[in-house]
Amino acid sequence: MPQSGTVNPPNSYRDVLRVSLPLVISMTTTVVMSFTDRVFLANYSIDAIAAALPAAIIAFVFIAFFADTAGYSNVIIAQYTGAGVLTRVGSALWQAIYFALAAWLIMVGISFIGGPLFRLVGHPAEVQQLEITYFRVLCLGAGIHIVGMSFSSFFTGRGVTRPVMVIYIFAMFLNVPLDYALINGIWIFPELGILGAGIATVISWTTAAVLLGLFVFTRENNHIFEVFNNHAFDADLFRRLLRYGVPSSLQFSLDVFAFVFFVFMVGRIGKPELAVTNIAISLDSVSFRPLMGFALGTSTLVGQALGRNRPGEAVAAARSTMVIVASYISVLVLLYLVFPQPLLELFRPRDFSTADFAAIKARGVVVLRFVAAYLLLDGIYMISTAVLKGAGDTKFIMWSIGLSSIFGMILPVYIGIEIFGMGLYYAWGCTVFFLCQLAAISFWRFYQGKWKTMRVIEQ
Repeated sequence: MPQSGTVNPPNSYRDVLRVSLPLVISMTTTVVMSFTDRVFLANYSIDAIAAALPAAIIAFVFIAFFADTAGYSNVIIAQYTGAGVLTRVGSALWQAIYFALAAWLIMVGISFIGGPLFRLVGHPAEVQQLEITYFRVLCLGAGIHIVGMSFSSFFTGRGVTRPVMVIYIFAMFLNVPLDYALINGIWIFPELGILGAGIATVISWTTAAVLLGLFVFTRENNHIFEVFNNHAFDADLFRRLLRYGVPSSLQFSLDVFAFVFFVFMVGRIGKPELAVTNIAISLDSVSFRPLMGFALGTSTLVGQALGRNRPGEAVAAARSTMVIVASYISVLVLLYLVFPQPLLELFRPRDFSTADFAAIKARGVVVLRFVAAYLLLDGIYMISTAVLKGAGDTKFIMWSIGLSSIFGMILPVYIGIEIFGMGLYYAWGCTVFFLCQLAAISFWRFYQGKWKTMRVIEQ
């Protein structure tokens, strides 16, 4: 008979790593793709790197809203899996697919607002044109990414995360050389600069979505989860996807929008400040994307535990994840504080001498200290909100994070830069203040425990 203490309790570190680590690796592949994309563009020209992040991040605001709504089917599938109602998994998947197809049409329309939008922002003319090009390509191809998110939720919601990891690794190995070739005109490919970067991203999205779809729609999955049979539109389930998924998406989009606004306001200070900020945020994505993997894994484990009506297991998942995330972030903080200059050198344009890049690097060293200061706060915020999303407590986080975005980030940055003429370090100080608010609000709601009685599936 096993001795007490030799059996792992539910949602221990092992369970968290089993579900979350493949998702972390999946998210890390997107980091590698975006990171190499920024490095290739930074080496291509200073205007390309100055345009890349503003265009990508504002496209991401729109893409994230639709992808996160479709991806909320992950929580619905997790709760059905925990409750043992497996035949409803196929229906939940199809409601996400229907939403994703509608979202694709909307994203095509959004692709045409790039011109007036970036002219309104007021970046230099040569940067504006590149921003418009990159934004348009990402929006036109975003629909296939949103469909892919629906497919991946079929796996992640059930805690079967390795297929997603393998497919995204394959997409990464396709994207990186293709990205380099299309930007610089290598091999048989034309030199397309920032346009090539966008095309390579869309091709990788398409590859991932097609492969995920092939693994979802099998005879075995139809037998267990009815992925073919339950293709009908389910108005009640679709409404629940919107009821819980839209607030979840709005919270994330408002959070991202606050950073979009921050980037644009820094761009009004000057091109060097914008380039430094773009580089710092590109480095920060090394922590952000893997944190999204841990957050998605947490929502899955919480959803399954609540589907089984065992909220104690949900709390255990949250605690285990927070310890793992804190360890991961500690390593990153050391890297940013001890080795800032080698990291920044990765982004030196090829037409910049060491002396030309010195001013940008000096500012970048200071900015990375701000990034190090808020990383742990970001981890607390993301895991706490992941728990709330896994339960369905999405309206609270939508309103609380929305108000914090306005009063904790957007207004302070605007007033400081436009009215009082504050500079780069003030703007980055606002990000630390903003993350303090987000971490405090989300952890308080988690600790309060009201989410333990919430469900997104029918009882």
